[in-house]
Amino acid sequence: MAEAKRISIEEARRKVQGGEALFVCAYDSEEMCGGIRLEKAMTMGELNSRLSEIPKEKELIFYCQ
Repeated sequence: MAEAKRISIEEARRKVQGGEALFVCAYDSEEMCGGIRLEKAMTMGELNSRLSEIPKEKELIFYCQ
């Protein structure tokens, strides 16, 4: 299992814009993600419902506040 590592905001943005990664707000509910939801980000609930359609090699970038 890979170890989680911190990356810069710039690197995260580049990876998401380039299609290499997905942003995931590390909260289950829309209410908790509300004010901190980044463009193109999904909630944990959305991630769980879409797991079967996300390629295994796609990097997931989790964030929270």
